[in-house]
Amino acid sequence: MNKEENRIVPAIRFPKFENDGDWEIKKLSKLGHLINGLTYSPKDVRDEGLLVLRSSNAQDGKIVLDDNVFVRPDIKGANISKSNDILICVRNGSKALIGKNAILPENLPYSTHGAFMTMFRAKNPKFTFQLFQTEAYDRQVKADLGATINSINGKNFIKYEFVIPPNPAEQQKIAACLSSLDEVITAESEKLDLLQDHKKGLLQQLFPAEGETVPKFRFPEFKDDGDWEEKELKNLILNISPPKKLKSNQFNESGKYPIVDQSQNEIAGWTDDDEAIIKIDFPTVVFGDHTCILKIIEKPFVQGAEGIKIFKGNKRIDTRYLFYALQSNPLIMKEYKRHYSILKEKVIIYPDIKTGEQQKTAACLSAADDFLAAQAQKIEALQDHKKGL
Repeated sequence: MNKEENRIVPAIRFPKFENDGDWEIKKLSKLGHLINGLTYSPKDVRDEGLLVLRSSNAQDGKIVLDDNVFVRPDIKGANISKSNDILICVRNGSKALIGKNAILPENLPYSTHGAFMTMFRAKNPKFTFQLFQTEAYDRQVKADLGATINSINGKNFIKYEFVIPPNPAEQQKIAACLSSLDEVITAESEKLDLLQDHKKGLLQQLFPAEGETVPKFRFPEFKDDGDWEEKELKNLILNISPPKKLKSNQFNESGKYPIVDQSQNEIAGWTDDDEAIIKIDFPTVVFGDHTCILKIIEKPFVQGAEGIKIFKGNKRIDTRYLFYALQSNPLIMKEYKRHYSILKEKVIIYPDIKTGEQQKTAACLSAADDFLAAQAQKIEALQDHKKGL
């Protein structure tokens, strides 16, 4: 193997730095230092004072101040945070949260961090923060945790190794590129939040409030059509039984037909089993008996395991309208039990299907869902692009 093949350089490099030589392997201890968290007791907690940053404050690489804890400002042992410090979760009941991190913004309130967290104060914080988003970082965190341990040892953490450019200017250029992409992803995520809020508003406006028989907003052509009707769900649906149910060990990563179960994911897996396909006139509604998850399915699918109920609207009600009516006043899971017996007693309010008002309401909300799906795909594409970079 020649020297050229042994070089440590990235696949893509900014032209200005192409002749700067190889990158170097560096331990985190060379890039900055750790700052230990604060141990405090319930008697130290106050309604206001010194903010203690915890795992819940680190979300998607950013500091979120929704679930805050404050302690008395004069507490001993508190290391005061600075902007661009990197908050890292080093101990948690959920192993999946170990290693998650967020960079502190410029306008952060007077704060410290809890004992289950650590703070990394880097010489080049924005570049180091991007290192913490890489597969190399994830791989070393997982190796540190092993099979049972739910914490990262600080002495091990600062020994993590990364391949980095020796020139600080190249580090800054990389950080600026990735940070600008982060800003685009954040802006698009905020747009998604606004679209979700818009849909929630539509659900509130297009369906009657409790005790009402008509919605707050009604399409002009239906304003003189009178009050809506009321019936329990069980009197408005046709239940569908699958020819076959697949167990989780029968789920494949690819196949001809999607598998639908009661998880959050729209598709749980794939299969080529022709005998298991549900063949009906679509769409149909899928309800998670244990999870209360609602899905509308538009094409042939296979039921995954137990725990879902499949139904359509009968001659009185449009299936898509029924789906959105259930979304407007959803059944909330309070414990892991069967909920369909409660759902089928739920009262649904609806206009006469012959007028077309149900269909127009459903079409409006379907369009909102299409916008949401397109926006979510846009964000996913940007995240994949950043991962590639």
